[in-house]
Amino acid sequence: MLCVPAAAVSQQSNHSASQDMKNAGHDARNAARSAAHGTKKETKKGYKASKRGVDKAVKKTKKTTKGAVQGGKQGAQQPPK
Repeated sequence: MLCVPAAAVSQQSNHSASQDMKNAGHDARNAARSAAHGTKKETKKGYKASKRGVDKAVKKTKKTTKGAVQGGKQGAQQPPK
């Protein structure tokens, strides 16, 4: 026969409603943290991608405009034939 103290058995199988509510609260908090972390990460990723795209467009526009101005200057210097 197995001798186990009665107090040890009752502590393992006797979960109170209060402890269940505490556990549910902790689980909800952890889920909210996880969701917020994911949202923050994806927002930052999207922001950086947009910034890269805008920077690229600005550089390309600047280069194209500079080329057009140079071409205009050259055209203005040469008399039409």
